[in-house]
Amino acid sequence: MYVSKDFIVREIAGDYIVVPTGEEALKFNGLITLNEVGAFLWKKLEKDIELEALAEAVCEEYEVEEEIALSDVKEFLQILRDHQMLLEQKVK
Repeated sequence: MYVSKDFIVREIAGDYIVVPTGEEALKFNGLITLNEVGAFLWKKLEKDIELEALAEAVCEEYEVEEEIALSDVKEFLQILRDHQMLLEQKVK
């Protein structure tokens, strides 16, 4: 799965902001900020990666239990899906 190329993350004054680009900038009404873990996951999602690999990366980076990491990653991915920011296959 991938994050949509219609959105990018920018670090502004220590905050991570999801910014719509192109036509999406005209349609998307709102602002999404990410915490450090969200920004970490977003970076991982810029390349093809599966749920289990994301959870494992969170476990390694933040030293959390696998069950907690998996639950948190699922919740984050659902938020991205709800805002049409997550694609199951990369658009060519």
